[in-house]
Amino acid sequence: MNGAVDLPLGQAELSFEATGGSRVRRSVLPSGVRVLSEQVPGSRSATIGFWVAVGSRDEQHADASGPASLGSTHFLEHLLFKGTPSRTALDIAISFDAVGGEHNALTAKEYTCYYAKVQDRDLPMAITVLADMFTSSLLDPGEFETERGVILEELSMAGDDPADVANERFFQAVLGAHPLGRPIGGNTGTIQAATRGAVAEHYRANYRPQDLVVSVAGAVDHDELIAELGRALTAGGWNLDEPGEPVARRAILPAALAPGQPLTVVERPTEQVNLLLGAPALVATDERRVTMSVLNAIFGSGMSSRLFQQIRERRGLAYSVYSFAPAYSDAGLFGMYAGCAPAKAGTVALLMREELDRLARDGVTADELRRAAGQLAGASALALEDSDTRMSRLGRSELTLGEFVDLDEALRRVARVTVDDVQALASDLAAQPFSLVAVGAIDESAFTGAADQLAPSTDVA
Repeated sequence: MNGAVDLPLGQAELSFEATGGSRVRRSVLPSGVRVLSEQVPGSRSATIGFWVAVGSRDEQHADASGPASLGSTHFLEHLLFKGTPSRTALDIAISFDAVGGEHNALTAKEYTCYYAKVQDRDLPMAITVLADMFTSSLLDPGEFETERGVILEELSMAGDDPADVANERFFQAVLGAHPLGRPIGGNTGTIQAATRGAVAEHYRANYRPQDLVVSVAGAVDHDELIAELGRALTAGGWNLDEPGEPVARRAILPAALAPGQPLTVVERPTEQVNLLLGAPALVATDERRVTMSVLNAIFGSGMSSRLFQQIRERRGLAYSVYSFAPAYSDAGLFGMYAGCAPAKAGTVALLMREELDRLARDGVTADELRRAAGQLAGASALALEDSDTRMSRLGRSELTLGEFVDLDEALRRVARVTVDDVQALASDLAAQPFSLVAVGAIDESAFTGAADQLAPSTDVA
């Protein structure tokens, strides 16, 4: 292929060759189910995912339209493994354990995925079991209460991890009341308040043929996949002959965000302070996402990055320090992280801010741009050695982007990024209102006098 491939919801069939000779095929079934496969030459295993474009951001507070669904997405992630009319929870576990396979699920802010990785000969089994789970979960009342306890323990475990706490508070600080600012897994209150009825309604409303995306990468034959999937979904009670249209993708207009919380301090008796500093950034479909990848590689990804060199190598103020840039359909973030001693937290926060200002003011060098392109090329190529990555690429392409961007095309886009592009984006980021989150043995006095220096920059252009 020579460029990106659009994935129109109304196009029934697509087929093309990707980098390395893999064959990508996509079918939109009459019922609205979307099936994507990437057949990788020489592969002896396959990874399969069942996706829905429903995540924690889609849960609702109670109102006139119905009961609260907060926590339902996380509940379903657990409950779909807990039995169907034809399989117990133990049966599901044994199906994969008996063949050395892996199976799990993940809840994200904008989607949920149930996935498995197996040998090629066991792919029909994986299709059958995942389809049974997806279509026919019992949501047993007893299992519901058992999983309530399990989820509360999971949240307690995350609450004991200061890095997890800092990450959750960072999203809340930057995104505020936007649904993306809510914790993915819910919190103790929402999980305790969740009812089986609300979770069952969430299941019925969002786990339908028109919601389902199935992606498979590795040793897979597309025609056999369609046949196996059809049999499995029909056995689960779905009428695949009933016409339906895939659900529309999310709107891509950036949301109007209220100003973030400037400073959040959570006191914990830890040896280190977990610091996060950042601001609103680009949405997932912004054309500058490629520039953001280059900027992030230069600024805070890897041991040669500016943050690593300035804060760890030259000053020895932190062991772990990096930047990141998650993106969603209508909002995104740019963040910087460091773990450091409480006495150094104020200094580290200012250094992170100053380094971004320097990037915005002075730009990057041609050599840095070249190294970033090489880093992105190598990391992308190595990641695609794993069928999990290829399966996820297919799923995210279908759910969010509406286009498949192959490795060659991705690298061409990186090669078109200029030093001016990076500096312009850095200037835009530096002008945003920043939020600082600190979790550890510290209080707000550690950042006294830093407010003005952490404020949006106006003199970096």
